[in-house]
Amino acid sequence: MGEGRGEGTVVTPSAEFPPLTPAELDALRRIGAQWRTAPGRPGRSRELPVDPTLGRYRGRPTPSRFGRLTPIEMFRANAAGGEPPGKAAAGGKRSEENEPEELVATEPATLPGSRLGRGLARLRRAVFGPPLRSSAVLYERMRKLVALPVLSSDLLSSVAYGPEAMLSVLVLAGGGALGLSLPLAALLVVLMVAVGVSYRQTIPAYPHGAGSYVVACDNLRPVAGLAAAAGLIVDYVLTVSVSIAAGVNAVTSALPGLTRFTVPLGILVIALLLAGNLRGVRTAGNIFAIPTYAFVLALVAVLGAGFVQAAGRGFAPLPPPPVPAVEGLGLLLVLRAFASGAVSMTGIEAVSNAVPAFRPTEWRNARTTLSFMVGMLVALFAGIVVLIHLNGVVPAPGQTVLSQLARHSFPTGPWYALVQAATALILLLAANTAYNGFPRLLFFMARAGHAPRRFLHLGDRLAFSAGLVVLSVTAAVVFVAFGGHTQSLIPLYAVGVFLAFTLSQAGMVVHWRRRRGAGWRHRLAVNALGATLSGLVLLTAASAKFTEGAWVVVVAVPLLVLLLHRVQVHYRRLNRALALRPPGVPPAAGPAPDDRAPGPSEGQESPQQVRHLVIVPVARLNLASLRALAYAASLGQPTLAVHLAPEEREADRFREQWEAWGDHVRLETVVSPYRAVIGPLAHYLEALHASRPDLVFTVIVPEVVLRRSWYRPLHSQAEQRLRRALRRLPGVVVTSVPVHLPG
Repeated sequence: MGEGRGEGTVVTPSAEFPPLTPAELDALRRIGAQWRTAPGRPGRSRELPVDPTLGRYRGRPTPSRFGRLTPIEMFRANAAGGEPPGKAAAGGKRSEENEPEELVATEPATLPGSRLGRGLARLRRAVFGPPLRSSAVLYERMRKLVALPVLSSDLLSSVAYGPEAMLSVLVLAGGGALGLSLPLAALLVVLMVAVGVSYRQTIPAYPHGAGSYVVACDNLRPVAGLAAAAGLIVDYVLTVSVSIAAGVNAVTSALPGLTRFTVPLGILVIALLLAGNLRGVRTAGNIFAIPTYAFVLALVAVLGAGFVQAAGRGFAPLPPPPVPAVEGLGLLLVLRAFASGAVSMTGIEAVSNAVPAFRPTEWRNARTTLSFMVGMLVALFAGIVVLIHLNGVVPAPGQTVLSQLARHSFPTGPWYALVQAATALILLLAANTAYNGFPRLLFFMARAGHAPRRFLHLGDRLAFSAGLVVLSVTAAVVFVAFGGHTQSLIPLYAVGVFLAFTLSQAGMVVHWRRRRGAGWRHRLAVNALGATLSGLVLLTAASAKFTEGAWVVVVAVPLLVLLLHRVQVHYRRLNRALALRPPGVPPAAGPAPDDRAPGPSEGQESPQQVRHLVIVPVARLNLASLRALAYAASLGQPTLAVHLAPEEREADRFREQWEAWGDHVRLETVVSPYRAVIGPLAHYLEALHASRPDLVFTVIVPEVVLRRSWYRPLHSQAEQRLRRALRRLPGVVVTSVPVHLPG
């Protein structure tokens, strides 16, 4: 997976459709050769009763009574884009001089056919914006000026609660233990720099993004990559929950009357973040950039005013208020405080995960952005911890430490309110970092088969809509479960993110040992230091905070790894079963014992291999069943009609009606004395298939189509139930012949 810095991004709409391998292309050619030798194939006319290129179409279509999609116009454009639609060859023929022409759907073609569906689509576009063309993916990138605040919002906002989390543990040992905040902050600064430099090296080595997951998969074992991915998934979910909780806490600190609305406010903010990100990467970046810059300026103002006040008294620390000790000062408490303060680093990996979101040259712009992020983090974190020490601030219920610092720096005037507003905004919007990283992580995991392929899909606005929705719903559930309390969520926070840090840096150590090259020893030493320090924080957080809630993450990560592994096992079996191979060559490896092996009727790849039996279930002789029988007979294949009767008398009566019709198709009646229909019919077809597994059973079901959905309860929906029952049978094709009911 280590692609190197010279290659471009793989995040494109075409990622859902991976190309065939050379072996599969060779197998495809050999299968095609069998098609050319199939009976009746040579010389068969390729003429169609319609013009599929729509080239002969001149008049505006008239909508049919049932169809509403007919008036939608399509246009042609050749592959090279050199000839406009109006100058295409007449008659719909393809031009031999130019590239093959293709139909391109217009934007109205994407609208649903029903009136309700079109109304909902228009509402969605009014909220999220009009859909973007696939070619616009190259322009949905962020410049550094926008990427810096968007991707650093989580990292920079964590300084609003990281120092407080560290002090909240130290204060348990009394006011005297608060002096340890300075040496602990110094160690955390070393850790920030080491991890930041390590990720600077990861970005050019793995410019396609998904840093920790890809690095661990590529250099360690796949299970290590899954563990890193699980840690990042937990980290991103908790990033949203903790950021929203801290932001709401900042709001309620300034407006205590809103405390009882903590949970509804948090859910509202998550919904707004989802809506903003569904509008696309570039639009979301422009929306959420300003609050980050405002927060940085607010913190610089608080630090500047605070240090000016401290300089006026000769930088003499103010004594903190007396705080009684409730725990003894020991190594375990110090380690807990260090692990709590380490949450200030969450989000440092965001740039390496979102490299493709930058404008070219992606890796160089991403690395520059990361350098600025780490520099700002170190300056703000160190400045806040020192100012807390100088002002003698201790954590207090009902008011955050940053709020107390703002009151010290700006005791009068509107500046305190502005600082609190900026803090609340950045904390609420810090979750936007997770909205950039989480969907991209799932994209790369889905590309490797570790996550559902749905996460490869780009939505209307070229955003990973499925990943955004999953993140929002999961984070909202966690936020509600913990009642929006920041201190209850932070113990869960450090384990997942530092697991990803540790595995990523350990993977880079292996990477440099394998690749070598100029300066590899220096790079290896930097990554080894980052891995060691991150591992120490991981072990400390997992052990010291285990009983405080970290056990949830310790249990969740292995369960996630197991789930992701099972997803990959499923896709591996699917790919093995569906892979193209030369005729007569069996699959490379058989399915697992619990899988149903494909039967002979599901291994047919050329027309001469297919042996048909058409089966038409007939409940009663009416227009719908006669049309299904006529359609079946027109295929020119052996046809069998099946009728299920509740008793012998009804079976005899139906056979009389059948003979009156003319007995044109072989009829088999099955008596179902318990009056069930779907089950006996499915078992009967299964028994037939067991007697001739080489046959393909095409079951043609007559289906009445209703124009009004509220009429559906008046019908049994037997067609749908039969389709569901037969879907599990191998070698059975189910199709329907619709009869549209007027009115």
